[in-house]
Amino acid sequence: MAIPVETFFLKQGAQGTLQAQIQQMIAEGILSGRFHVGEKLPSSRRLATHLGVSRITVTLAYTELLANDYLTSRGRSGYFVSENAPIPPSYAPMERDQETVDWSRAIARKFSGGDTLQKPADWRDYRYPFIYGQADPTLFDHANWRLCAVRALGQKDFASLTADYVDQDDPLLIEFIARHTLPRRGISARPEEILITLGAQNALWLAARVLLNRRRKAAVEDPCYYALRELLIQSRCNLVPLRVDLDGLPPDAIPDDTDVIFTTPSHQSPTTATMPVSRRHALLERAREIDAMIVEDDYEFELAFLGAPSPALKSLDRDGRVIYVGSFSKSLFPGLRLGYMVGSEPFIREARALRSLVLRHPPGHIQRTAAYFLSLGHYDAQIRRMSSVLLQRRQEIERAIAQHGLSIAGRGVYGGSSLWMQAPVGVDCGALAMALRGESVHIEPGVAFFSGPDRPTNYYRLGYSSIPTSRIAPGIERIAGAIARHAG
Repeated sequence: MAIPVETFFLKQGAQGTLQAQIQQMIAEGILSGRFHVGEKLPSSRRLATHLGVSRITVTLAYTELLANDYLTSRGRSGYFVSENAPIPPSYAPMERDQETVDWSRAIARKFSGGDTLQKPADWRDYRYPFIYGQADPTLFDHANWRLCAVRALGQKDFASLTADYVDQDDPLLIEFIARHTLPRRGISARPEEILITLGAQNALWLAARVLLNRRRKAAVEDPCYYALRELLIQSRCNLVPLRVDLDGLPPDAIPDDTDVIFTTPSHQSPTTATMPVSRRHALLERAREIDAMIVEDDYEFELAFLGAPSPALKSLDRDGRVIYVGSFSKSLFPGLRLGYMVGSEPFIREARALRSLVLRHPPGHIQRTAAYFLSLGHYDAQIRRMSSVLLQRRQEIERAIAQHGLSIAGRGVYGGSSLWMQAPVGVDCGALAMALRGESVHIEPGVAFFSGPDRPTNYYRLGYSSIPTSRIAPGIERIAGAIARHAG
């Protein structure tokens, strides 16, 4: 691979002749690891034109580097970085001058420092990865996804691959969601009421930005998805956390002056509680009574392998006050970052305009690939395969938990891919998780999901979407042993 000519530039006010400066520039690139062994340098003519110097100056610099074994010449092919050049083992950028920017003053608004879960980059190397929300490569339909991606790259789909949709989306994907995905949740929607997003989190952000400001109040579940709480904090609205019970968010606890209610009725995040239909009607009635909007995050409804899922809150809505959020990231793979939101046309119009200002639209090729994967039946086949395996893992993890006397704080009535666990009072699950890493076990501490200053530390989440069934029982045994040591 050739080194781009744009990589080279002469520093203003540098000392030495032009030839010496060019030599130093190339030598520094090799010594810092930016230029790799075997990479081709620009021709002397091209580099001279780029730098605005004579060609002989560049040729002399190359000749000197050749003599010092930094470069090698291959006849008419040109100059290349020599195999004998003193190259460091890894790329290490050259030291820059001391920065003088006062970042405490320059940054007008901080977004870092909020709650998050640390997912180790090497979690796949763990023998017992009870990690949530990650894809199991043994369950994914690689072959058909690849075929759909190749098809979406074809000449027939050139426009979907290359066009700037501005504020629109792939019509094939919109049509599939409207005709197949939403009816399964009892929802009827026109294309103008559907917007494709970069996953559910992007949809939640859009909803918060459109519906909230400093004068408005939002009610959120406690515990809840930590990223949702952080983005609501960043919206600077008045935020009211409401403690959930075994049936999810209690409608009677919602304050009278609430403007927007955020809820996860299908699988409460993270407790996995499923809101009964009677409470869903009560929640809609409460929202109607106080004239509040509801944002429904319907994640994991596809993974209802223990029974048919309850109808979506949106399907029971007759006022148009429910904004529905769905995602393909959990059921396909999280790196897909593809979700959607459904709402009345005035809301979607504003969300579409905001999305266009920030990112235009999700990549057309990804949308068309997903449309093919869904419409050709591959998605449904994958869900069936995943549900069968997750049922086996769910049965095995519940067996092991009962055997070792661990406490389940919440389990999805209809399925899902995780269990919400409670350790004895006094056990710090953050310290527990760190200790278990030494035994190649990954669990997720639950403290980040809670709001307020006195957050309980004895909750944790066990995901079973990425751990082989045969390793579940040995992993649970190690968790039970570690809890016993920390409780003692």
